[in-house]
Amino acid sequence: MGLRELITDVWSWLDYKPAMADPRRPGRNTWAELTRSWVPDEDLRRLASYRLLAAYDSNQAGQFAAVTRDDDAGSERRELGDASKLVDTALGYLLGSQQTISVAGAEHIDDDPSAEVSVALAVQNKLRAWAEKELLPLRLQQAERTAILLGDAVYTLAWDPGRGRVLLRTWDPGLYFPEWPEDGEQDGAEFPLRVHLAWELPEDKRRGLKARLRRVTYELGSIGPASRRGAAKDGSPIREYLHADGGEPILVKGDALNAETGGITRTYPWAPNRQSPWTCYLTDAEWQLDDLKYADVLYDLPLHKARYRVRSDGEVLDRLDLMADFIPVVHVTNSIPASGEHWGRPTVATVLQALDELSATDTDSSGASATTGSPIIGLAGARLPIDRATGQPLPVKVRAGTVWQLNDSGRMDVLDTSAQLAELRARVDHILDRIAANSRLTAAGLGTLDPTALPSGYALQLALGPLDSLVASMRLARNHKYAILLRLVQRLHQAGQAEGWPAGESLPARLMWGPHTPTDRAAVLDEVAKGVGAGLLSVETGIRMLIDAGYPIDDAQLEIERIQSRAFDAAARLADATGDNAAVREYLGLPKADSEVPPVPLISSDA
Repeated sequence: MGLRELITDVWSWLDYKPAMADPRRPGRNTWAELTRSWVPDEDLRRLASYRLLAAYDSNQAGQFAAVTRDDDAGSERRELGDASKLVDTALGYLLGSQQTISVAGAEHIDDDPSAEVSVALAVQNKLRAWAEKELLPLRLQQAERTAILLGDAVYTLAWDPGRGRVLLRTWDPGLYFPEWPEDGEQDGAEFPLRVHLAWELPEDKRRGLKARLRRVTYELGSIGPASRRGAAKDGSPIREYLHADGGEPILVKGDALNAETGGITRTYPWAPNRQSPWTCYLTDAEWQLDDLKYADVLYDLPLHKARYRVRSDGEVLDRLDLMADFIPVVHVTNSIPASGEHWGRPTVATVLQALDELSATDTDSSGASATTGSPIIGLAGARLPIDRATGQPLPVKVRAGTVWQLNDSGRMDVLDTSAQLAELRARVDHILDRIAANSRLTAAGLGTLDPTALPSGYALQLALGPLDSLVASMRLARNHKYAILLRLVQRLHQAGQAEGWPAGESLPARLMWGPHTPTDRAAVLDEVAKGVGAGLLSVETGIRMLIDAGYPIDDAQLEIERIQSRAFDAAARLADATGDNAAVREYLGLPKADSEVPPVPLISSDA
């Protein structure tokens, strides 16, 4: 069958799968929701790739091939979790041993105890306390495994008045539909002005509910008048905007009406010197699938058929003003998107065909091992037992201790497939080496490299070189997104007037990754001791190096205070015992006293 069309996009590495040619084609797709009319055509290949990759992760790629008729023998294919292992291995190297939130300037609290540094330290402590309550390491595991497997991950942030903090949630990227301008001039570094989270709700006969489509929409728009809960003609809840008797809009407290333009502006806590005409609206609505026509696409659903959901506090989620000038949704890509693209590429993208080849070889190896362990035997001139009822020879069964009586010219031939089995096993090792090399996880990173094959630690570093560059690239693609996420966390706490969060511009915060490969902790400790002792490294830098090496130090600042406190206590005991100022200065690493200055006790037990 000839290739009818060459498609080059983010998912071109999957074009060898016939199901990717036309995801809507009957019989080529096992997921009914992809054939729904509300799914935009431009998202079909992306959604199909997500489902296909999820099948590989759950050892269902063979079942997928059998159902889509790509491979009639696919249901017999052996899958031993190789795709899942690649994903989990890449996840471990990406996250490292730990993740820490750091705010610029907070580490200089001892050197520069100014108001700015104190605020930075306070924000850092607030962010770390929020991360602990919101189980940030767990959310990172959820989102980042999805990003590595599918290429994309999605976070949403929402202010919860009851809990008094921002809630962090992760989403399947298959539910995420950003709406970009038609001019197509934006690239992966830009942000959409409208995003949707959409999925189907199945029919619930017990509750009398038909199949529905739910869509959650975040949209940036001009600030409107104050609003309240209202009711439509059929009694369903809607939001109605308030106007005075003269037609003037009633404003939310703090908003201002521009008499010249007629627009409404607002001053946000994170931008006290700037008036903004923008706000983010949240809409959460449902449509019955029977009410949607073929022309009703997700981006343009009929609003008169929507039923808006109501929040627990009674607010109708019909363009609810979130009192923020940003969309609290963060899309994370596994790789750096190509120019003009917005989507990432999964780690297994370049080796997916190798995984198919590995699965097929495992299947052949299983068959060869069966014939090797229970070989095929040919008998000639043997007296076989006869079924008295039919008069036909009974099937021959090979068991331990089985004896056949042969004629003078009889013989027994055994089919030996051990050579083929050895060849298949060697081929498995060859494919695994190709997968390790082409995925850049390396044989050393996957744990399949023989340690005796490396003559030195420097050789190990060279072997891990591709893995280092892979992890650096993955972290580079994420650093900016997590900086945005931590900035939005600060702003939502300011918008919710959370206690203790300072007003003013958001401080730059980063998510610091731990080391992704083991380090020689003894060598790092010796290096830090010599560097700090010689005055070539500061205590702060030394503590940071120890944390990066994997030492169990939870708080760098607290560890420095402990070290200094113990050093001064020991110096005080030395001063009391010897009365030698020079010895005390040498112990503390201070410069020698001027010989012309009379000696003055530095530390005493009364200090």
